[in-house]
Amino acid sequence: MSKQSDIKTLHEQYVMPTYAPGLALVKGRGATVWDADGNKYLDFLAGIAVTNVGHCHPRLVRAIRRQAGRLMHVSNLFYNTLQPRLAEALSKRSLGGKCFFCNSGAEANEALIKLARLWGHTQGRYEIITMRNSFHGRTLATLTATGQAKVQKGFEPLPAGFVLADYNDLASVQAAVNDKTVAILVEAVQGEGGVRPARPDFIKGLAELCRRKNLLLFFDEVQCGVGRTGRWFGYQRYDVEPDAFSLAKGLGGGFPIGAIVTSPKLADVFQPGNHATTFGGTPLACAAALAVMDIIEDERLLDNARVMGEAFMESLKKVAAKYPFIREVRGAGLMVGLVLNQPAKELEALLRKHGLIALATADTVIRFLPPLNIRTADVRKAARIVDKACAEWLTQLAKPGPDDQSARFKHLKLNRD
Repeated sequence: MSKQSDIKTLHEQYVMPTYAPGLALVKGRGATVWDADGNKYLDFLAGIAVTNVGHCHPRLVRAIRRQAGRLMHVSNLFYNTLQPRLAEALSKRSLGGKCFFCNSGAEANEALIKLARLWGHTQGRYEIITMRNSFHGRTLATLTATGQAKVQKGFEPLPAGFVLADYNDLASVQAAVNDKTVAILVEAVQGEGGVRPARPDFIKGLAELCRRKNLLLFFDEVQCGVGRTGRWFGYQRYDVEPDAFSLAKGLGGGFPIGAIVTSPKLADVFQPGNHATTFGGTPLACAAALAVMDIIEDERLLDNARVMGEAFMESLKKVAAKYPFIREVRGAGLMVGLVLNQPAKELEALLRKHGLIALATADTVIRFLPPLNIRTADVRKAARIVDKACAEWLTQLAKPGPDDQSARFKHLKLNRD
C-alpha cells in the first residue's frame, strides 16, 4: 500500500472521521515533507506547531532511539532520571516552581483547571474566565473553556465553572469577575482564533487585576510556547509572570508530551491522590523533550524564530499589497497569520497545489507555523508560493461563472479594508 488513494481507502474504512485529511505524508526532513505519490512540499504547518526543530532532526532521532533501547516506561510509581531533569530545565527558564507531566495540550489544560479549583476550594471559588475565540482542547472541560461554540455543539450540557470575556478587552474581563472567580486563562497569541497576539496593555492589565483580586493568572502555551514566538514561552513577550502555564505540541518535537509549569506559589498544591496520569513524563517522552530544548538552545533557534518571523511577515506584507482579498499580516515570531476578507479554504488548497502546506483557521486566516530552524531560502520560497497562489486565485475570482465569481471580485475590490 504505497499510493495515496490506497491509504485513503483504508483510512476511510477503519478510522473514525474526526478529521478530513488531504494528503498521505510518508517522509519528512527539516522543513520538507513527501507524500505517498512522491510529491514534495514545504511544510509551514509543522504538525500544527509540533515539529519545532523540523522533521527528523538527527539529534532528536538519536535521543529517542537511544532511550527506547534503554527504558521507555516505568510509571510514576517510580522515579526516572529524566523527568526531574526536564522539570528543572523548564522551571529554570520560566517560573522557578514545579512541573506536572501529561500527554497532550488538553490534558495540560485539564490539569490547570483542577489546580485552580483545588487552590480555590476552601474559599468557594471555582469559576475560570476564558476568552472568546480561544482554544484550549477537546475534552468536556477544555472545550467548555474554549470560546468557540462550534467545538461545543452537540456536547451539551456543558460543565459549569467557565465564564467568557473578550480577548484584548480588559473591561470585559473585569466585568466577568465575581466572588466565585478563581483564575483567568489566556493565550499570548490565539492560534485557532486567527493568529491574534495579545496587546501588551491587555496582558499587563490582567496581571494587575489578578494581583488586586487574588486571582490566578494562567497562560495556555500549548501552541505558542517552546520558542514559537521567539521567546521560550509566549508570556515572556509581555514582562509578566503567571502563576502557571500549560505546554504540549512543540515540547516533544513530534513525540507526545504535555506539561504544566507552576510558580513556587502553586508548586505543592497537588498532593498524592489529587491528580495523576499513567503515561505522563515517561523516560522516552522526557528524553525527546530534553533533546528539543537542547537543540533550540544550541542552535539559537529563539533568535532564528524572531529574525525569520520578521522576514516572512515583511515578505507577506509585500504580497498583501498586490491583492484585494488580503486584509493584513499579523503574528509573533514564527506564528504568522495572513488575514483575508473571505473564507480561506480555497487559498489553502492553492498553496498546497503549489507545494506549500499551511492551514486555514478562524474561517478567514491562513496560519503559517514553520519549524523554528527554517532557513532564509525557504522563507523566500514560501513567500513566492503565496504570491503565485494568490495570483491564480485572483484570476479565478475575476472570471465570470455560474456562482458569479466576478461579482465576488468586485465586492473584494470595494471591501478590501
